[in-house]
Amino acid sequence: MPIKWNALMVSEAMDMVEEYVNQAIEPMEQAKLVATEARKIANLPGYIDQHLVRLISEIERITGGVMSWNQQPYPGNVRAAITSVRESIPSGTVESERQKANSGKQLSLVS
Repeated sequence: MPIKWNALMVSEAMDMVEEYVNQAIEPMEQAKLVATEARKIANLPGYIDQHLVRLISEIERITGGVMSWNQQPYPGNVRAAITSVRESIPSGTVESERQKANSGKQLSLVS
């Protein structure tokens, strides 16, 4: 049964979202490094350290990191959401729509 929405457009939108997310990851990783170094400040009060730990955890939640209890990497909530959208598109639909779009753009050799 054909779908009524455009899976190719959804896929292309996720490509764009992923591109923007990739551009944002580097600054977030830099912020995480600064927060991690701030935790090393001498005589840092525990309540400040707790806030820094929370900040680092929030950055990792967004960008991904390593789960402390099993040391397994995880992609981060943003990348996981992008993957969920892509995995929700019915298998083969994007390629089928891409072929339809390309065949409409190509010149026919037979009239």
